[in-house]
Amino acid sequence: MSISVRWATSADRQSTVVNEHVSDMVLAARIAERRLAIAEANSQTLGVLHLEYFWGTKPYIALIRVLPSSQRVGVRRALLVFVGSVLRKEGQTQLYSSSQTNESAPQAWHRHMGFVECGFIARINAGGVGEVFFVKEL
Repeated sequence: MSISVRWATSADRQSTVVNEHVSDMVLAARIAERRLAIAEANSQTLGVLHLEYFWGTKPYIALIRVLPSSQRVGVRRALLVFVGSVLRKEGQTQLYSSSQTNESAPQAWHRHMGFVECGFIARINAGGVGEVFFVKEL
């Protein structure tokens, strides 16, 4: 499978992969500001990466979502490579991300992709679940 990654356009707003978990207002802003990357193959959206910035300066993966039928074929890696390349060209040297403390598979993925643990916030999620933060050198 040949995976390509690009920035989302307003035409992508109807995709359930793109608009799941995000309000229309947030989605419109992320598209306008080139903070929503789309992975696709054969004109089919396979996954998305939502990029945010801590304090307006530190890039952070707010959400990465891949269709269950497209997992384990390199979609997340392709999204990460695309965003990392763009960020490096913009002069960024690090990319942040996080996972809930009760999510062992996402934490393992972060470590596999070269992220290292850099912090923790207790009880920030529903049910008192904490969040572990990661950073990757670009």
